[in-house]
Amino acid sequence: MGAGVEDWIKNAGVLSVAVVLDVLDAIGLRRQAILGLTPRTLSGPVVGRAKTLLWVDFAYDDPDTYELELKSVDSIAADDLVVCATANSDRSGIWGELLTTAAQKRGARGIVTDGAVRDLAHMEAMGFPVFARHLSPYDSMNRQKVVAFDVPVEIDGVAIAPGDVLIADRDGVAVVPQAVVSRILAAALEKVTAESRFRDAVKGGMSLMEAYRRFQVL
Repeated sequence: MGAGVEDWIKNAGVLSVAVVLDVLDAIGLRRQAILGLTPRTLSGPVVGRAKTLLWVDFAYDDPDTYELELKSVDSIAADDLVVCATANSDRSGIWGELLTTAAQKRGARGIVTDGAVRDLAHMEAMGFPVFARHLSPYDSMNRQKVVAFDVPVEIDGVAIAPGDVLIADRDGVAVVPQAVVSRILAAALEKVTAESRFRDAVKGGMSLMEAYRRFQVL
């Protein structure tokens, strides 16, 4: 398949969500951005392979609340970026220090969620990238649980499949479907180079119009 997540990680320092979305736009994939997920610890860019967890809200006594949650975290592989899809729920802090400890040990790159997290100071001290829409100090017991993992999920109408490449920074999160990861990485690196030339030319006195005509980026 060509480039894999390792190649994305190697180039993470020069990539950005904005550039990746630009090249996704160019091939007709125009709804690949998840917006409004605040970088709660590190600001990125963070790149990883999607490890999907599907959560639901509930309100009854369930002694097995944690069962699939624990199984899913125990199955994390190196370079996975955990994606917790909760339907934008702030009902509880579904991710915190203890899950982070286990995930980091297994080589996880971070977590992206439209839900809530807790133990923020601990995760920040651990250097674990957390992109989350909400904060909540409540425990998930009898409030939220994982009902499936390693399945396709959606956040804000954006489809995320296991194995897709995600890049997250202060602008948001871009989802790169697995089928086009090589193509998008190559195009993104080309755009980064062209933008650098554009920037240097403008700093050197070239007009924006002339720079755009020459480098075809903006």
